[in-house]
Amino acid sequence: MARMNVARQWSEGHSTPILCVGAAPGPEGLLASGSEGGQLTVWSQEGTIVGRHQLPDEEDCTSIVFSSAASAQLYVSHGENVSVVDPRNLKSTVREFVGVGEEEINALGLNETGSVLAVADDSGAVRILDLPDGKVCRTLRRHTNICSSVAFRPQRPNNLLSAGLDMQVILWGLQKTRPLWTLSLQDIVEEEDSHQQQPGKLFNPPLAHCVTVSSCGNVVGCAAEDGRVHLMRIGSGSKLEQQGAFKAHSQGVSQAHFMNFFPHPYWLISGGNDGHIVLCDLSKHPVVAPEGTSKPQSSAVGDRRKKSKIKAKHKKQDKAEPSQEVEEGKKASEDGQAAEAGSLDTCAPKLRINHGEKVNWLCPALLKGEPSVVVADQSSHLAVYSLATQ
Repeated sequence: MARMNVARQWSEGHSTPILCVGAAPGPEGLLASGSEGGQLTVWSQEGTIVGRHQLPDEEDCTSIVFSSAASAQLYVSHGENVSVVDPRNLKSTVREFVGVGEEEINALGLNETGSVLAVADDSGAVRILDLPDGKVCRTLRRHTNICSSVAFRPQRPNNLLSAGLDMQVILWGLQKTRPLWTLSLQDIVEEEDSHQQQPGKLFNPPLAHCVTVSSCGNVVGCAAEDGRVHLMRIGSGSKLEQQGAFKAHSQGVSQAHFMNFFPHPYWLISGGNDGHIVLCDLSKHPVVAPEGTSKPQSSAVGDRRKKSKIKAKHKKQDKAEPSQEVEEGKKASEDGQAAEAGSLDTCAPKLRINHGEKVNWLCPALLKGEPSVVVADQSSHLAVYSLATQ
């Protein structure tokens, strides 16, 4: 059953709706939030405001990422630009990377060594910046719609996941500019529907909103508009071994994040347009533990995400994919029909919080030793929930 947790509120940091939140690594790490109109606020772990900064031209702050390699560097996207600020001294910007996005930037990803920054934008392109100079060293083009999320694989600084509103999840090897593999969530759902004829069924396409990778680097989660979190397991040679999904929400899922402060790397938290926040232990899901048993699972429907700016595209996706990629995707899709099973029992939520508002962003964080999640919704304040399951 959903529980109405009493949230702690962090207020007075913004006057506009908060769009993104980030947490610095470490037990005493700061947090930062960005909102419409370019307002950036840095918080202590207790929720005290450390400082505020106004981004140039009052452009919406769309993504925040702290550097794990340099505590004085916080990367913030706004418009087509990325600002680098010192979270403990917000009086001025350390550096500006101007025009690094072809269109409005939606997401930033920073590898563990702090040497490469990935920038995903509305054009569908992913630009790779060498740091610290911020020069664009390559541009990855395969998404045919908005690229909504990027995430580096832990322990593999040259492997990058991207996801977009073209319903594709792509793994890139940054030595080249073509994908290692591509998985179409649309193809998977259409194949499922062809086997489960349900006249009059309402269907929301699996637009991919947020991609996340477990700390071991081998399991990928993707929050989608069909109400599910889609899962992928990456095997040796960075091959796509298996895919599946579990129903997380009654409406579209906007956020999903693996957490690195729980006993094992397969705890995932998700938030959606249904106003719920769901904490799941995926260690027994067939994609994570392929020897596990399977039981049927139904598919889900979703609601629109606030920023589902579907853009008409005249070009079609390049069909000259490597044959290996096509075969791997086909095999993963077939395996996924089995892996889709079993998740009703194996992925039963350990905790379900009725937040009551659509979720813009979730930021898992260990706050003063307490497992927590910081939630941004349509309001100008943050809500903080304990993730204790007892």
